[in-house]
Amino acid sequence: MNRTLVSGLGLTVLGVVGYVIGLFAPYPGRAFSITGIMVGITLAAVANASEPEEVQ
Repeated sequence: MNRTLVSGLGLTVLGVVGYVIGLFAPYPGRAFSITGIMVGITLAAVANASEPEEVQ
């Protein structure tokens, strides 16, 4: 698998877990879980992007 895709998926999962934990037990820095989700989704999207086809 692509390293970027794995990193994106892992960061997204960690962000969601951090967000859910933050709903029940407030902790310092929990807002970074949203940032982790956004960056993870972006990395996963970049990893799945394909080169545009050449128009002839």
